[in-house]
Amino acid sequence: MGGVSAFPFSAFASRNVDFIPHADQYGPFWAMVKDGRFVKAIPRTEYDYRPTIMASEGAVSRTYHSTRVRYPFVRKSYLENLNGDRKPELRGRESFVRVDWDTALGLVSKAILDTIDSHGNQGIFSSSYGGWAHGGVLTPNVLQGRFFNTIGGQSVTVGDYSGGASQVSLPHIVGDMEVYSRQTSWWQILKETEIFVLVGVDIDKNGRVEGRVTDHGMYPHWEAIQKAGVKFISINPQYTTTDQWMNAEWVKIVPNTDTALFLAMAYHIYTKGMHDQAFLDKYTVGAQRYIDYLVGKDPDGSPPKTPEWAAQITGLSADKIRELAELFITKRTEIAGAWSLQRAHHGEMVHWAMINFTCMTGAFGSPGGGVGFSWHWGQGGTLASGAILPGGILQGKNPVAGICPAGRITEMLENPGKKFMRNGNTFTYPDVGMIYNAGNNVLSHQQDTNRLLKAMQKARTFVNQDPWWVASSRFADIVLPATTTVERDEVSSGNTYSNDKVFAMKKVIEPVGESLDDFEIFRRLAAIFGTEQQFTDGKEVMDIVKESYAKTSASKTTPFEKFWDVGVVQLPVPPEQRDWVRHGDFRTDPEKNPLQTRSGKVEMFSQSIDEMNIDDCPGMPKWLEPAEYLGNAKPGQVHVVSPHPYNRIHSQFAQAKIRAELNIQDREFVLISIEDARKHGIEDGDLVELSNERGAVIAGARVTDKIM
Repeated sequence: MGGVSAFPFSAFASRNVDFIPHADQYGPFWAMVKDGRFVKAIPRTEYDYRPTIMASEGAVSRTYHSTRVRYPFVRKSYLENLNGDRKPELRGRESFVRVDWDTALGLVSKAILDTIDSHGNQGIFSSSYGGWAHGGVLTPNVLQGRFFNTIGGQSVTVGDYSGGASQVSLPHIVGDMEVYSRQTSWWQILKETEIFVLVGVDIDKNGRVEGRVTDHGMYPHWEAIQKAGVKFISINPQYTTTDQWMNAEWVKIVPNTDTALFLAMAYHIYTKGMHDQAFLDKYTVGAQRYIDYLVGKDPDGSPPKTPEWAAQITGLSADKIRELAELFITKRTEIAGAWSLQRAHHGEMVHWAMINFTCMTGAFGSPGGGVGFSWHWGQGGTLASGAILPGGILQGKNPVAGICPAGRITEMLENPGKKFMRNGNTFTYPDVGMIYNAGNNVLSHQQDTNRLLKAMQKARTFVNQDPWWVASSRFADIVLPATTTVERDEVSSGNTYSNDKVFAMKKVIEPVGESLDDFEIFRRLAAIFGTEQQFTDGKEVMDIVKESYAKTSASKTTPFEKFWDVGVVQLPVPPEQRDWVRHGDFRTDPEKNPLQTRSGKVEMFSQSIDEMNIDDCPGMPKWLEPAEYLGNAKPGQVHVVSPHPYNRIHSQFAQAKIRAELNIQDREFVLISIEDARKHGIEDGDLVELSNERGAVIAGARVTDKIM
């Protein structure tokens, strides 16, 4: 044979693929790249304990989806009438013209200068709120704020849509906004809890993603908790995937009536002498004012909040209300409240009513008992490492004082110069001439989209910076194509509460089309305005990534080069974290560990809120009838609840193929009860129109017994 192999060495060559570590809000994965193309995402199961198809199937399809914004575009009438009537009423209805980056950024710069000349810097409004655009530290809203602060500032969005009411009210009541706060350790729940109550909470669905990088670390713990014999009760208009998973008892309740339920349960345990008066005396203020309201002695003249009274509102029987109240006070009970409860008319009342009830039972701050409002988010219940994590860059000081609460953008646009109250303080709505939106889909968030679109016509320019043709892109004047995370280098951490991992978000592929990363877009704008050095501090993205990592606890044990190659550093969690209890230190010693409230205690009646003299937000939780709910609905009307989608992060992943898994006839599905479907002649799989005086939407019908 002469030593010649029958098979050339090339027959055993590698597959010519690269595996690059990456991570985002839906989990860490290896990005498989072949010939420069992202072809597969392989979840890193050693760091993600329950991977979802958002990573394994969605990450690739969304990257190359037909709805990617591949080039800068300008709306036709806007481009043709820069100094005249730009026909804002045609937004979303006419074509776009492709332009180059110099032209696009030149037009953005002109709009900025024109707005400053006509309205001042306060006339530039940023609807870019929160850090939900992606899991990295260089989020678009921060970069946008940093750029505009170098040229005089901008009016900004404050708060957010997720927990906007409780963010403001709960610091007065328990000294913390709670909706983003760490929850009692899962070990304490497993060991101490007898009843776990889910009030509108869907841990399974909402735990699939988070703000930074999720590891789904609570999923195995929830299963262990359920197997340990903890009983789950779900108070909800629908029977969720969590309810099925945890085999929860389903207590059907009329939407937006939870406040009435908790008032009636508090009334029942008080009038039966079952409440914990010693706890009320030691840890709370305002208890007697609240009790007077419960028993019908409040100056407002409202009746006693009996179970019979609440039964007429909630749809639960009076006997069931009494049964739940007695169960929750005789068994160690943890109550989990959803953010959605307070995204409603009089939303300030419901979380407060839940807190007051747990004070009446004496469970507040006890191991395995009490109340929490972030069990569904960020793997609430995981143990905290206490580590230092990557932090990105600062926005700097905004010279402009103009603000608008996240849920009131339409009102702001309709009422320039109008005074409004937030948290007891009076502000004035800015007169907006330009809206700049980066990294969030503002048109999918407001309460009345048609009203918002009309109000936005007042602004002469609407810029949207996004990777996709989302609604905010389609209704913009200037559309700037941003890269997705797989087209840039970034750094992140996970999960929200354990903070025990630092993740590399390495660039996987070159940018799609002519898209640029957010840092580069704002750097170029800063260069036009002569503030590039101020914006960048002379640094490039990788400089910021390396500096961010160098400040973390991970850098003490793992050099950056090794971290960047492996893609993750696991950080230790002190074993004593298993004993951590939310509000536990306060309960142990309220004098040494007071709450950050006016009194240092739980404010069952808040003098601070009462002194604000807000007509629809009294100084204690009361039943205030919503403007719209089943209790005042007209014959034939139904109540639509709109929980978060299972395979999406808001509108993210609407561009991925995985949307077809649950859609019906390429439409988002709507659950319809068997009774309602029969009444309206609807069959499973039909397309249906849901409408009211504000608008209409078409959805695919899923007829089920899992919605009341």
